[in-house]
Amino acid sequence: MTTTDATRAEALDDTLSPLSLRRVGIDTYRENVAYLHRECDLYRAEGFQALSKVEVRANGQRILASLNVVDDATIVDCQQLGLSEDAFEALGVAEGHPVSVSQAEPPASIPALHRKLAGERLSRDDFRHIIRDIAELRYSKIELTAFVVGCDRGELDREEVFYLSDAMSRVGRRLDWHEHPVVDKHCIGGIPGNRTSMLVVPIVAAHGLLCPKTSSRAITSPSGTADTMEVLANVDLPFDVLGEIVRTHRGCLAWGGTSELSPADDVLISVERPLSIDSPGQMVASILSKKVAAGSSHLLLDIPVGPNAKVRSMPEARQLRRLFEFVAGCMGLTLDVVITDGSQPVGHGIGPVLEARDVMRVLTNHPEAPMDLRLKALRLAGRMLEFDPDVRGGAGFGIARDILDDGRAAEKMRAIIEAQGAKPFDPDNPPLAPHSFEVLAVADGVVTGINNLQLARIARLAGAPKAAGAGVDLLRRIGDPVTRGQPLYRVHAAYRNELTFAHQATERDPGIAIGGPDEIIRLNVEF
Repeated sequence: MTTTDATRAEALDDTLSPLSLRRVGIDTYRENVAYLHRECDLYRAEGFQALSKVEVRANGQRILASLNVVDDATIVDCQQLGLSEDAFEALGVAEGHPVSVSQAEPPASIPALHRKLAGERLSRDDFRHIIRDIAELRYSKIELTAFVVGCDRGELDREEVFYLSDAMSRVGRRLDWHEHPVVDKHCIGGIPGNRTSMLVVPIVAAHGLLCPKTSSRAITSPSGTADTMEVLANVDLPFDVLGEIVRTHRGCLAWGGTSELSPADDVLISVERPLSIDSPGQMVASILSKKVAAGSSHLLLDIPVGPNAKVRSMPEARQLRRLFEFVAGCMGLTLDVVITDGSQPVGHGIGPVLEARDVMRVLTNHPEAPMDLRLKALRLAGRMLEFDPDVRGGAGFGIARDILDDGRAAEKMRAIIEAQGAKPFDPDNPPLAPHSFEVLAVADGVVTGINNLQLARIARLAGAPKAAGAGVDLLRRIGDPVTRGQPLYRVHAAYRNELTFAHQATERDPGIAIGGPDEIIRLNVEF
């Protein structure tokens, strides 16, 4: 706040009575929102405008919030200031406590944002200033959206991607494990059911490598690693708790948001999710900033390629790999990129509970475990084990297979789950959503293609990931023979209206093509 603004705020505080804090039970998803009544004396005196940023102060604490103006005294009356759930928690004082509110100074980085919207290239300092303001919640949702869309449409060059990644990694906490190597694995996403991290982490940790795996929740998918792991254990781990679990068990599977690692990324994701934006530059910055902040020295990155994946062709995959390698090199991160088959979902389940079932079946060598999920996880774990200087090249796969087959991986996973706060879960009787229907084959033949995007959309319409037990249970894969009337997959939904939405989507496009064996397109990927 400038000196003039501070003086004006103090003068108003002297002439106007403080407002009483009221907790307004509204989830504004990672945005602080304040509520003032239109007839409030302070609202008139300050000349506030709806959606402007205000500074709220109480008991030596201060937060920034977006202002909503209300006319309903049952929400807040003229002597009250309301705060959304996020804002109330951030301010940290009791309901009814006296609070003061004033105009917030505009973010200093707004001129840089305007230059990016005009198509200009930004400097390293520009990105640092923007990201600091974003992390401090100085940007409104409108300004955040402008930044996300500006970076998406403006195509950041590779130096700008590095500047953005570096700036994001430097805001918030950074872990230092005081050992080397510290390994991690990440997939760029877009492939339903691809829960290899939940298998790779216990395998690698059982070998002895340190693997602090922090993941984001789903952005545009029916489930992220954090959403699926949350079925089994708590993933909202405080910073100190996360560190203790990793030091004790050599690994974790946690959501990065509560650990304050690259907090600007979580704010940006809150805008990217509803816009379904996941541009290459922002993807690279999001992934690498979190890994560097988590203290990783070595990262295995999975880039799936397929006709309905995020990356559609091998040339595009190689271009993205080069961008990741450039930025990782600038950030001092050792990176191994693998390009994998993304032509269809991995495993049977699409949705948190269904994916957790698949993971636990693979870990326990269950006879109904999806073999494609097992094999991909072993290949990725094998590559990660070769980060260990004592493991020779090419030997990792066999070591990973032995750790999985003899039960060490399952034992390690159980220890991690217990440490994070276990939840009851039976993979043979998973808590699936109560309403379901099957999608049947309309002709004889073989499955020639599966549309990842459509199946993910159907799972989301059914309620995933918000309803953990909702989703799609895939019963056939590419190349499988089918006869007319045979079930291709089963849809589970928590509510009948969501079941109806999902059913209508399957009638428009079931997402599975049936034809002759010669119509199957095979991808030439690395493994």
